[in-house]
Amino acid sequence: MINEQILVNVTPQETRVAIVQHGAVQELHIERTSTRGIVGNVYLGKVVRVLPGMQSAFVDIGLERAAFLHVADLWEHRTYNHHQSKQNGNPPPAIEKMVFEGQTIIVQVSKDPLGTKGARLTTQISLAGRMLVHLPQDPHIGVSQRIENEGEREELRAKLTRLLPENTGGFIIRTHAEEATDEELTADVNYLRTRWREMLELTRMKPAPSLIYEDLTMAQRVVRDLVSTDTQAILIDSKETLKSLQTFAQTYAHEVTDRLQLHQGERPLFELYNIEDELQKALGRRVELKSGGYLIIDQTEALTTVDVNTGGFIGARNFEETVFKTNLEAAQSIARQLRLRNLGGIIVIDFIDMNTEDHKKAVLSELQKALDRDRARTSVTEFSTLGLVEMTRKRTRESLAHLLCEPCPSCQGKGQVKTAQTVAYEIMREIVRESRQFNPKEFRILASPAVIDLFLEEEAQHLGMLEEFVGKPITLQVDNLFVQEHYDIILT
Repeated sequence: MINEQILVNVTPQETRVAIVQHGAVQELHIERTSTRGIVGNVYLGKVVRVLPGMQSAFVDIGLERAAFLHVADLWEHRTYNHHQSKQNGNPPPAIEKMVFEGQTIIVQVSKDPLGTKGARLTTQISLAGRMLVHLPQDPHIGVSQRIENEGEREELRAKLTRLLPENTGGFIIRTHAEEATDEELTADVNYLRTRWREMLELTRMKPAPSLIYEDLTMAQRVVRDLVSTDTQAILIDSKETLKSLQTFAQTYAHEVTDRLQLHQGERPLFELYNIEDELQKALGRRVELKSGGYLIIDQTEALTTVDVNTGGFIGARNFEETVFKTNLEAAQSIARQLRLRNLGGIIVIDFIDMNTEDHKKAVLSELQKALDRDRARTSVTEFSTLGLVEMTRKRTRESLAHLLCEPCPSCQGKGQVKTAQTVAYEIMREIVRESRQFNPKEFRILASPAVIDLFLEEEAQHLGMLEEFVGKPITLQVDNLFVQEHYDIILT
């Protein structure tokens, strides 16, 4: 039995959620009020423009910019594609045949506005519940891809079909439904159908554009998605949030209500459980292992690399045993770090080289076992000929580093800056180049303190030779606002 606690820290500007198992943080979720997305929100919109050439339309949903609806995101278009085109071979109707300017239309946001682009919309509405996702316009019964056993998939599909009243629309069965009772599934169906009826009622009462359904807050999603049978308690440090979650749980997840508790201690919730320290560590490259070994985690645009090192671990009888023990511990730590940092996409792990096939199998097995507890879908390969393990983890949301950090202004995200000497030599080459094009009275170098210090000390002789070569005076000026790589050469 896993002893799990969920900690919810609420401030007006952000909500932070930590999942703690046996005293160790496994996952961190952060939602900021200022950047809370609108994906999942449903609006009653008004079509302001149809563009037949682009097979798309712009829809006013009450935001600063009109939102974008492509023909492929019209549920009528998808339905036609799936059924009609197979039967008669005719292409689906064009967007101008299905949508017209001034039309009132129910749409759901599938992608947040970004930069100059408006939100991306779909007319295929989906409402997520705890165990099911409701597709009101679609009669299809689907099963989450994470439920891989074909027999179990068919069993769940048959079970839900038996429980559904007629003409209820479609549903997708989520992984939470695997252990669900008939009563729990029926309650979820009833809740989602009620939400849909309420939304339809609002479309008859409200003018376009209007918001008719807002996706759940982070705290509500905790109750809906993150609570499991292992969860002993959900500790919340806000009375107001606790009250709203109790109301939400009573209607929606009754079995969770008695696990909701208010944190009343003097010490802040995240500090008491050492979450703040873990958060800082999760932003660093190096992760210490208890044995004395360590991991180096590097996140790039294309992939994430994890390098395992023995460090000072000399506890075992021989080196092969030391390597094996370090790799076993690393496998568990890697799985936890992927969840904690929410790293997705391609991940390449460089375990310490092992000569024994049994050891390799045991390490892979340990990694797989630790990854089985991950909510995100993962896939792991065998050791490659170079001794690397490649794996993928589904991207579910932004990584912790992308959410909390930004590229360093000094190095532009490279993780390193040019030395003062490199910059000084660049400046001298630039002065030679400019002396051939221009004929100023003098060259004035504006640079960071470190670069100017170098010109005044070690490079003073070279600067004097350069001044003689170009035949013009060169003066130096410190600019404390310049980072080491930045400089300016002023021609006066």
